[in-house]
Amino acid sequence: MAEFVVMVSFIAVLIICVSLGISVVYALALGYLIFFGYGLYRGKSPDDVLQMSVSGFRKVKNILMIFLLIGMVTALWRAAGTIAVIINYASKLIRPSAFPVLAFLLNCLVSVLTGTSFGTAATMGVICMTMARAMGANQLFVGGAVVSGIFFGDRCSPVSSSALLVTELTGTDIYKNIRNMIRTSTVPFLLTVIVYFLLGLFSGGKGGRMDVESLFSGSFVLHWSLVLPAMLILLLSAFRIRVKITLSASILTAVICCLAVQHIPVTEIPKILLWGYRAADPEVAVMLNGGGILSMVRVAVIVGLSSSFAGIFEGTGLLAGLKHSIAGLAEKLTPFGASVAVAAVTSMISCNQTLAAILTHELCRDLEQDPEEMAMILENTVILMAPLVPWSIAGAVPVAAIGAPQACLILACYLYLVPLWNLFTHLRKKN
Repeated sequence: MAEFVVMVSFIAVLIICVSLGISVVYALALGYLIFFGYGLYRGKSPDDVLQMSVSGFRKVKNILMIFLLIGMVTALWRAAGTIAVIINYASKLIRPSAFPVLAFLLNCLVSVLTGTSFGTAATMGVICMTMARAMGANQLFVGGAVVSGIFFGDRCSPVSSSALLVTELTGTDIYKNIRNMIRTSTVPFLLTVIVYFLLGLFSGGKGGRMDVESLFSGSFVLHWSLVLPAMLILLLSAFRIRVKITLSASILTAVICCLAVQHIPVTEIPKILLWGYRAADPEVAVMLNGGGILSMVRVAVIVGLSSSFAGIFEGTGLLAGLKHSIAGLAEKLTPFGASVAVAAVTSMISCNQTLAAILTHELCRDLEQDPEEMAMILENTVILMAPLVPWSIAGAVPVAAIGAPQACLILACYLYLVPLWNLFTHLRKKN
């Protein structure tokens, strides 16, 4: 009974905070106090509960340094003009008759390079939706394509915070995970491309176009060499160079681009690294402002608090009863099928991708002994299912950023084709 009261209290806190527009960080902080109190109720000393919290935190400590590097990269890519050049080149490919499929592919590209769904939504996603309005294309179709694309890279980029989180939780190698992610999502990816191609045939459009080059040329020197910081990420990842080294190389190259191409004073670089990029042009600022070390503090706090929950859950046995029920479900639906069910629930109650992933891992990790397979279960379920929850930060923020109708989540085909396809393959193997 106590376990039920604790979980309901935590869920209530999350719902209230999300409903009132209060940062989920405060909900997680209150949740930590609730779970800390449960540990004391179970007869644990305050020091014991703190040790449990630290044990959970240790699982993700390595990712926090990478978060700092990601913050630097996202700021410098903005300041150097790397993102502006990529968007400028990519926007020239867009044609009205193939708008949804191109929007999907372009957002896939940018999200793989940047590793951030929110950052991709705020840049390429905004561009695509603006063009959709100018062309008279169906905004539901394009919005669904954009949401699908921004989470393609969020799932499988070597610099994605969610992919790195899964790597830390399961103790696996991120490049092996990426290879497995490609293998388990090839069919859903192709099906998604076909769906958006067919939707594009019915989306109409007047053929209008947004002049992206004019928009960015007033703030940046748009030179081809500015893609080098992004190309380094792909090149070094292909050779499976450690993520910290890959990010550091990209940072160094982006600094050179800032100084040599954009002629940014060297004294401004530390400010950009810490505070992020700030454009003078208001139109450019809407799309490119952001990044920096401080931009990752909130993410780091969310990951840190959420991971401390896992330590308390394990040390107190709070979720033991649920785990037993889930094990029974796994016998009927396979471990993957049970994980889909768990991911659906954790995504709805946690309201954010990070906590949903940690909860799903905590509840389902005993179902699969192979760490790499467990990593794939998380990547193919909760990482993609969390954005489908309309009230989840993972889905609500990108949709709001691109200005698409909330109903576009229904057409975010990639997000549910991956779980459905993998559920089908696991059930087929079972039978």
